[in-house]
Amino acid sequence: MSVSGKKILIAVSGGIAAYKIHFLIRDFVKKGAEVQVIMTPDAEHFVTKLSLSTLSKKPVYSDFYGDNGTWNSHVEMALWADVMIVAPCTANTLSKMVHGMCDNLVIATYMSAKCPVFIVPAMDLDMYVHPSTKKNLELAESFGHIIIPAENGELASGLIGQGRMAEPATIFSTVKNYFNSNIHSKSLEGKTVLITAGPTYEALDPVRFIGNHSSGKMGFSLAEEASKRGARVILISGPSFQTLNDPKVELHKVTSAKEMLAKVFEFYDGIDIGIASAAVADYAPKEVAKEKIKKNDDSLTIELVKNPDILKTMGEKKTHQFLVGFALETQNEEENAKGKLEKKNLDMIVLNSLRDEGAGFKNDTNKIKIFTKTEKKEFNLKSKDDVAKDILNFVESQLLK
Repeated sequence: MSVSGKKILIAVSGGIAAYKIHFLIRDFVKKGAEVQVIMTPDAEHFVTKLSLSTLSKKPVYSDFYGDNGTWNSHVEMALWADVMIVAPCTANTLSKMVHGMCDNLVIATYMSAKCPVFIVPAMDLDMYVHPSTKKNLELAESFGHIIIPAENGELASGLIGQGRMAEPATIFSTVKNYFNSNIHSKSLEGKTVLITAGPTYEALDPVRFIGNHSSGKMGFSLAEEASKRGARVILISGPSFQTLNDPKVELHKVTSAKEMLAKVFEFYDGIDIGIASAAVADYAPKEVAKEKIKKNDDSLTIELVKNPDILKTMGEKKTHQFLVGFALETQNEEENAKGKLEKKNLDMIVLNSLRDEGAGFKNDTNKIKIFTKTEKKEFNLKSKDDVAKDILNFVESQLLK
């Protein structure tokens, strides 16, 4: 796949590297892409609308209003684009983007965009390594934006170091590779997928809890993969340090098993597929101390009570949903997984064993077996992103039956 037919929105901010944008526009247009250019007012000190318009074959905008009083709609341009590229992205424009300082057409368009955003920073080397710039780039990444890092070389100041805007060929290939890596059949388009992820924490007192080592990585990988396939994805996560790279995923954060149960059943009737990958604590303290429990005795006895079984409740209330459970076992793995499949009225269960090196909690990899009532399929050790693909491929194969 190439960039042919893609709609590319290029936002130019006021840096000396703006002169390179002419080459980037030319490359996209030559490969059949449609390019719309917008600029910050300061960018006009470095490049002209005439040259950019000539290359893009479209009018170039830097203000909300045209000379004849017409509105240059930032909303229409934002919704039109398949991707938005901010290049060069100065320290000033970057700061405005991540902090919502909407005082020009570029920022207003960015804040209306629903497409992937590529940020191509360019500034002097001391500005690039300044803590505020580093923090703003981290914030941009946490929003799901793609950073094309500055390169090393001679800068406009005469200094040599990192800060040069990436070359147009690098930007072009990064965007092209993005399109190539995101070719999906949209096989889950029109489906709503609910995924639970991470651990639950059950409070003992205001500072302590009962929990487990689940990182949530598997659930987050499943959510992003399902979204790539066109599904509406609802991700309900217990406490996790994972970040989402897909802004289309609807993330709901909870802490305890009871909170997760309540959140699941806010959506359950309207979903098509439920994937319960969360490691829900089986027990919770019968009473939660209002104050921190003091270390007065050599031992401490805490009475625990069973938590609600979220997956079993989902199975009991299942009407049309395709329901997937997970089993993490240390002994009699297959027997226990098959028992859980039957007992909880599941359509499919994913087994991982802590006996397998690289599988289970915290790892970036996993090794799984999948069971239905009539089938068994084994997979090799893979990254959790690839495991997510295997799981969803199997789900789709079952839905076609």
